[in-house]
Parts: sequence; C-alpha cells; structure tokens
Amino acid sequence: MSISDKVLFATPDTLHPISSPDGSPHRGTVFLKPAIDHPRMTVGDYTYASAFDPPENWAARLAPYLFGFSPEKLTIGKFCQIADGVTFITASANHRFDGISSYPFAIFDNGPMEGRPSLPEAGKDTAIGNDVWFGRGATILPGARIGDGVIVGAGAVVSGEVPSYTILAGNPARQVRFRFSEKDIAQLKRIAWWDWPIVKIQRYEALIMAGDVGALARVTVRD
Repeated sequence: MSISDKVLFATPDTLHPISSPDGSPHRGTVFLKPAIDHPRMTVGDYTYASAFDPPENWAARLAPYLFGFSPEKLTIGKFCQIADGVTFITASANHRFDGISSYPFAIFDNGPMEGRPSLPEAGKDTAIGNDVWFGRGATILPGARIGDGVIVGAGAVVSGEVPSYTILAGNPARQVRFRFSEKDIAQLKRIAWWDWPIVKIQRYEALIMAGDVGALARVTVRD
C-alpha cells in the first residue's frame, strides 16, 4: 500500500482520533495534547491515553497531585501510549518523612504555606521520553525520568532513571531486558523517527514496526 492509498492520519490537535463503527467519536481514547490544559503539564504530538470511563479532566485523572500551583512539572514526549489506570504521582504528593511526623499540618490551618516546617521542599520534575508504552495500572513515582522507547508493564511501579528502550515490570519495577543492543539504541536515538513528518512516518510504518535498525537508518540517509 502506498502512502497515497492510505487515509489521512489524524492531526495532533484531534481530541478523539478514533471513530466508533457508527462514525461517532470514541470518547475513551484521546490525543492528550488537545485534551490537556494544565500550566504544569506538557504533552507531545500524537501521545494518546485510553480509559474505560473517560474523565472530563484528563490531567486530573493522569496526574491527580499536579496542581496549578505545583512547583514541579510533568513532561511527556511524542507518540506515547497510556493505558487505562496509569497514574503519574508527581512531587506535590510527597510528605516530609525525615522527622518524627509526616503529617502536613500547614494545609489545614488556612494560613500561608511557604516555608512551613510540615511541608517538604519542592521536588523534581517528572520527564517521559518519546514512544513510551505504559501498561494498564502502571504507577510512575515523583521525579522519574523515563527514556525513549521504554515499555512499562501492567501494574509496574516505576521510580528513578530508566534508560531508553528498557522493558520494565513489577513492584518495584525491575529491568527485564533492553529491547535492542547498545549500538542500536544509540542509532535509534539519532534517527528519532518521532520527529519525522507524519507522512514520512506512515510511508515507513513497516520499517518502524520491524526490528531492523540498520534498515531504518538507511531510510534517513536517502530520504
């Protein structure tokens, strides 16, 4: 099938990129970029999320502790795939745990919260790369930094730095294996197919979905 034979790919600003059999929008899947309006959350083109009970507020569903006044940010790259029940626990969910009590007294007395001893200092941002697949019910903990092409297994609880093209599973998440060799991973990051125009991505869909990194690299040289 040539690119001219294909239907046009949904644009990244399409809220509901999938249609039901009757032609109506499938509201359980959204491209997150047009669905999210949050000052502390940024999502790349074509990243989608799905839910069996689609919320009105996708930002609150995915990152319930990321508030408009939160000091930290959540950044998600392009072409990520986020299954039902995935939750990003950002740093504003934290309590202090270095003293006698972890109780956040400051939030209940209606006074100023800056510098209060019962609140933790600002935490790290959470950053997600491109083409990351999050399985159902995965939980991403504050400050996690997940590289490109990572696969996060269903129910995994992920923290810390995750190298690109890693497969993770379990609670706490452990590295099952790398998806490609170190050489191929470096080459995939140079290729960065997620930055290609969508028409080119469609043209080379078969190569992107295959396992021959060298063949994909040759495309970038001649195209």
